[in-house]
Amino acid sequence: MPKGKQGGGRAGSSGGGSGGSKKSALGGGDRGLTKRVKTAKGRKLSSTLWIERQLNDPYVRKARAEGYRSRAAYKLIEIDERYPFLKRGQTVVDLGAAPGGWSQVAAQRIGATEAAPVVAIDILPMDPLDGVTILTQDFAADDAPAALLEALGGRRPNVVLSDLAPGTTGHRATDHLRIVHLVELAHEFARETLAPGGTFLAKVFQGGTEGSILAALRKDFTTVRHVKPPASRSQSPETYVLATGFRGASGG
Repeated sequence: MPKGKQGGGRAGSSGGGSGGSKKSALGGGDRGLTKRVKTAKGRKLSSTLWIERQLNDPYVRKARAEGYRSRAAYKLIEIDERYPFLKRGQTVVDLGAAPGGWSQVAAQRIGATEAAPVVAIDILPMDPLDGVTILTQDFAADDAPAALLEALGGRRPNVVLSDLAPGTTGHRATDHLRIVHLVELAHEFARETLAPGGTFLAKVFQGGTEGSILAALRKDFTTVRHVKPPASRSQSPETYVLATGFRGASGG
């Protein structure tokens, strides 16, 4: 069933040019048969349509076959294949990590170990992952940044990933403000902790990185681009902002 995360989620989009790859992490032969789900008594139509979409989603089937915790893993795979930034020996922070698809991919690509882990945080619990330090905590809480820094053991992360998404209210203006607030929190954490030359990848929604946020990112990073990976559903308003070449905490 669909789940809303406070401070952790999997969605986002923004206007601007799409840097998404035309290639997909999905093989070309996984078409499958369309499955229909009957609406059960007491189940909302929206829930039935979500279940039907999941059953027919080739990325969901591929994630199950390849052992990834979510279809979102392929979003990170596709972005990193087009703009490689995950490298062996790095340290990565994953904000809004549950159920752990991005942490899995990051841990594999950097060769995460106990000494150089991926540090993941989410308000929802996560099952353990090799090479991943998991904090069950709301990133929006005042003490969350300090907890992340302690888990990093004094190291500056090379990459900060943010798949944070608020629980939506259905009120467009309110939801927009919540999304912007989470992107701002993630960016603030990144600019205070990233190692020079580091990378910040964050999920946004249409209009979610306009104006002051984009201006701040361009001040802190040498390159800022929008990316819509093929694994991001075309009908979804989500996209990602990828900022590379962090200038350093005193940059700008």
